[in-house]
Amino acid sequence: MLHPGDAISTRRRVLYIILLGALTALGPFTIDLYLPAFPQLEEDFSTSAAMIQLTLTGTMMGFAIGQLVVGPLSDKVGRRVPLIVVTALHVVASIGAAFAPDLVTLGITRVVMGIGAAAGGVVAMAIVRDLFGGRRLVVMLSRLALVSGVAPVVAPLIGSALLTVMPWRGIFVVLAAYGLVMLTAAICFIPETLPRARRQDRGSSTVLQRYRSVFSDRVFVGVLIIGAMTFSGLFSYLSASPFLFQQTHGLDPQAYGLLFAANSIGVVGGVQIAARLAARFGPQWVMAFSTGMLFLSGSAIIACDLLGLGFWGTVIPLWLFMTACGFTFPCVQVLALDRHGKAAGTAASVLGACNNGVAAIISPVVGLISVGSGITATTMASVMVGCAVIGILSLWLIVRPRTVAMLEP
Repeated sequence: MLHPGDAISTRRRVLYIILLGALTALGPFTIDLYLPAFPQLEEDFSTSAAMIQLTLTGTMMGFAIGQLVVGPLSDKVGRRVPLIVVTALHVVASIGAAFAPDLVTLGITRVVMGIGAAAGGVVAMAIVRDLFGGRRLVVMLSRLALVSGVAPVVAPLIGSALLTVMPWRGIFVVLAAYGLVMLTAAICFIPETLPRARRQDRGSSTVLQRYRSVFSDRVFVGVLIIGAMTFSGLFSYLSASPFLFQQTHGLDPQAYGLLFAANSIGVVGGVQIAARLAARFGPQWVMAFSTGMLFLSGSAIIACDLLGLGFWGTVIPLWLFMTACGFTFPCVQVLALDRHGKAAGTAASVLGACNNGVAAIISPVVGLISVGSGITATTMASVMVGCAVIGILSLWLIVRPRTVAMLEP
């Protein structure tokens, strides 16, 4: 037996996948479920699209900050306590957002919601790393990557459906209920997976030592940049799409949700294929393909928009971009966590915080460069292409695929 998870039954492993996947999805759902309501928020609060986008930025910044706290803390005190405490905070903040009287209050509660949602993804990845290693780690993390990649795309679809039966405030009531279910599941079904002896390991006993461990790893830093750029490209699309497709192309919330459903198929397919290819050829070589695909599909969106090819000229290459994101997500997680078993919580927190923190800074750029002219496919894709270029440079100049060893059986 190489890892504790090797002794877990298939039934128990499936239960872990379901519960940890649902915890991982809490963050993306918290961030993206209300995206279809952006035009309604803009009207109700009598403000601009850029100001509404700042509530999304605040949520992502809170999510990043929360992960930086929860990850190292889970390495020090165990996985369960931080998960339970921070998820409870999410429930309280969601109720506050549902009753926010103005945009400032909504923005503050959204930041706290982001902090509260941070524990799910970080602790889920750390638990998987506690239990598994090698190629089985690839399989388990690919399931979580599937959730973290699909959830941001499916969340607006669900949000669109919710808006047909409730006002936008009801979305935050739903998020509070989701958080409460996850809190109950964490208390009742998720055990502590970090033995007390490992928490007292002198080699990783302080936060500073754990951060030094991950940041001194060249490959980790390289994939950290790739993950952040992929997420930034994805969220540039997510933050711009309500205005691009609902206002420019005239889609109603339901049609807008169906567009997200189609894109989710690309993400799902990308994640599943990437998991198999990564186990066989190595995640670094899968990323060599996916980062190039991100650049080419983003460039195709710009070219089609300049040629006046309209809605379909944007949607088709956009689907390819989303598929490339699906290829990238599990490979980033595997390379980041497989090398840092003793600091899995810290590595997962840095990965998640960097993804969301950088995306929070970059995604509003679409709105800023579109002031006066409105959001177009070209302005959206320009940011996506820029992110892809940085990811490609990081792969070949920092990670250097030929220097990365293959995964253990």
